[in-house]
Amino acid sequence: MPPDAERSLALRSATGAVTRSRAFTREALVDWGWLPAAGGERKAVAEDVLLIVSELVTNAARHVGGPIELRLRRSPSGLRVEVSDESPEPPVLRRNDDPAVPGRHGLRVVALLSWAWGSVPGARGKTVWSEISAPPAAGAGRHPD
Repeated sequence: MPPDAERSLALRSATGAVTRSRAFTREALVDWGWLPAAGGERKAVAEDVLLIVSELVTNAARHVGGPIELRLRRSPSGLRVEVSDESPEPPVLRRNDDPAVPGRHGLRVVALLSWAWGSVPGARGKTVWSEISAPPAAGAGRHPD
Protein backbone atom coordinates (compact mmCIF):
# COMPACT_ATOMS: atom_id res chain seq x y z
CA MET A 1 0.00 0.00 0.00
CA PRO A 2 1.20 3.54 -0.69
CA PRO A 3 2.12 5.72 2.30
CA ASP A 4 -0.90 7.34 3.94
CA ALA A 5 -3.08 4.76 2.19
CA GLU A 6 -5.46 4.19 5.07
CA ARG A 7 -7.49 6.58 7.18
CA SER A 8 -10.15 5.98 9.79
CA LEU A 9 -12.70 8.12 11.58
CA ALA A 10 -14.31 7.04 14.86
CA LEU A 11 -18.03 7.75 14.88
CA ARG A 12 -19.37 7.70 18.43
CA SER A 13 -22.80 9.06 17.57
CA ALA A 14 -25.18 8.87 14.63
CA THR A 15 -25.88 12.59 15.08
CA GLY A 16 -23.94 14.45 12.40
CA ALA A 17 -22.17 11.27 11.27
CA VAL A 18 -22.95 11.76 7.58
CA THR A 19 -21.67 15.35 7.56
CA ARG A 20 -18.50 14.42 9.47
CA SER A 21 -17.91 11.38 7.24
CA ARG A 22 -18.30 13.36 4.00
CA ALA A 23 -15.91 16.08 5.23
CA PHE A 24 -13.37 13.45 6.33
CA THR A 25 -13.64 11.67 2.97
CA ARG A 26 -13.40 14.89 0.97
CA GLU A 27 -10.21 15.82 2.85
CA ALA A 28 -8.70 12.39 2.10
CA LEU A 29 -9.64 12.67 -1.58
CA VAL A 30 -7.94 16.08 -1.77
CA ASP A 31 -4.81 14.76 -0.05
CA TRP A 32 -4.73 11.76 -2.40
CA GLY A 33 -5.16 13.90 -5.53
CA TRP A 34 -8.66 12.67 -6.43
CA LEU A 35 -9.97 16.20 -5.80
CA PRO A 36 -10.21 18.89 -6.94
CA ALA A 37 -11.29 17.59 -10.28
CA ALA A 38 -12.28 20.10 -12.92
CA GLY A 39 -14.80 17.77 -14.47
CA GLY A 40 -15.31 14.62 -16.42
CA GLU A 41 -14.67 11.16 -15.08
CA ARG A 42 -12.34 12.22 -12.25
CA LYS A 43 -15.03 14.46 -10.78
CA ALA A 44 -17.70 11.78 -11.26
CA VAL A 45 -15.62 9.17 -9.41
CA ALA A 46 -15.00 11.53 -6.47
CA GLU A 47 -18.71 12.38 -6.30
CA ASP A 48 -19.55 8.65 -6.39
CA VAL A 49 -17.21 8.03 -3.44
CA LEU A 50 -18.88 10.81 -1.43
CA LEU A 51 -22.34 9.42 -2.24
CA ILE A 52 -21.31 5.88 -1.27
CA VAL A 53 -19.95 7.16 2.06
CA SER A 54 -23.21 9.04 2.66
CA GLU A 55 -25.35 6.01 1.88
CA LEU A 56 -23.37 3.53 4.01
CA VAL A 57 -23.20 5.87 7.01
CA THR A 58 -26.89 6.78 6.66
CA ASN A 59 -27.87 3.09 6.54
CA ALA A 60 -25.94 2.40 9.74
CA ALA A 61 -27.49 5.46 11.41
CA ARG A 62 -31.06 4.58 10.40
CA HIS A 63 -31.13 0.82 10.68
CA VAL A 64 -28.61 -0.43 13.24
CA GLY A 65 -28.09 2.23 15.90
CA GLY A 66 -25.32 4.14 14.20
CA PRO A 67 -21.92 3.65 12.65
CA ILE A 68 -18.88 3.22 14.88
CA GLU A 69 -16.12 3.74 12.31
CA LEU A 70 -15.47 4.87 8.75
CA ARG A 71 -12.30 3.53 7.14
CA LEU A 72 -10.86 4.48 3.74
CA ARG A 73 -8.23 2.21 2.15
CA ARG A 74 -6.54 3.49 -0.98
CA SER A 75 -4.61 1.35 -3.45
CA PRO A 76 -3.26 2.00 -6.95
CA SER A 77 -6.37 0.36 -8.40
CA GLY A 78 -8.99 2.16 -6.32
CA LEU A 79 -10.54 2.83 -2.96
CA ARG A 80 -12.28 0.66 -0.39
CA VAL A 81 -14.82 2.38 1.84
CA GLU A 82 -15.73 0.52 5.06
CA VAL A 83 -18.40 1.44 7.59
CA SER A 84 -18.53 -0.61 10.78
CA ASP A 85 -21.46 -0.88 13.19
CA GLU A 86 -22.40 -3.03 16.17
CA SER A 87 -25.15 -5.07 14.50
CA PRO A 88 -24.28 -8.61 13.40
CA GLU A 89 -27.09 -8.56 10.80
CA PRO A 90 -25.79 -8.29 7.23
CA PRO A 91 -27.29 -5.60 5.00
CA VAL A 92 -30.08 -6.66 2.69
CA LEU A 93 -30.53 -5.27 -0.80
CA ARG A 94 -34.29 -4.82 -0.71
CA ARG A 95 -36.59 -4.47 -3.63
CA ASN A 96 -38.54 -1.25 -3.88
CA ASP A 97 -41.24 -1.59 -6.50
CA ASP A 98 -41.81 2.17 -6.76
CA PRO A 99 -38.61 4.16 -7.36
CA ALA A 100 -40.55 7.38 -6.69
CA VAL A 101 -41.11 6.39 -3.06
CA PRO A 102 -38.35 7.77 -0.81
CA GLY A 103 -36.12 5.37 1.07
CA ARG A 104 -34.90 1.83 0.56
CA HIS A 105 -32.57 2.88 -2.26
CA GLY A 106 -29.29 3.27 -0.36
CA LEU A 107 -27.77 -0.15 -0.95
CA ARG A 108 -29.00 -0.17 -4.54
CA VAL A 109 -27.11 3.11 -5.10
CA VAL A 110 -24.01 1.60 -3.47
CA ALA A 111 -24.31 -1.54 -5.63
CA LEU A 112 -24.66 0.50 -8.83
CA LEU A 113 -21.70 2.80 -8.10
CA SER A 114 -19.31 0.13 -6.77
CA TRP A 115 -17.42 -2.47 -8.72
CA ALA A 116 -17.91 -4.69 -5.66
CA TRP A 117 -19.58 -4.40 -2.25
CA GLY A 118 -20.52 -6.61 0.67
CA SER A 119 -20.17 -7.10 4.40
CA VAL A 120 -17.99 -9.08 6.76
CA PRO A 121 -18.66 -10.00 10.38
CA GLY A 122 -16.46 -8.38 12.98
CA ALA A 123 -15.70 -8.69 16.67
CA ARG A 124 -18.34 -6.05 17.55
CA GLY A 125 -20.81 -6.38 14.69
CA LYS A 126 -20.02 -6.07 10.99
CA THR A 127 -18.33 -3.94 8.37
CA VAL A 128 -20.13 -3.01 5.17
CA TRP A 129 -17.70 -2.22 2.37
CA SER A 130 -17.64 -0.84 -1.14
CA GLU A 131 -14.82 -0.84 -3.67
CA ILE A 132 -14.50 1.88 -6.30
CA SER A 133 -12.03 1.97 -9.18
CA ALA A 134 -9.48 4.79 -9.15
CA PRO A 135 -10.23 7.74 -11.41
CA PRO A 136 -8.15 8.23 -14.54
CA ALA A 137 -4.93 10.16 -14.05
CA ALA A 138 -5.17 13.93 -14.21
CA GLY A 139 -5.09 14.98 -17.85
CA ALA A 140 -5.74 11.45 -19.13
CA GLY A 141 -7.53 11.47 -22.42
CA ARG A 142 -6.66 15.08 -23.16
CA HIS A 143 -4.92 16.02 -26.37
CA PRO A 144 -2.10 18.53 -26.31
CA ASP A 145 -2.97 21.89 -27.87
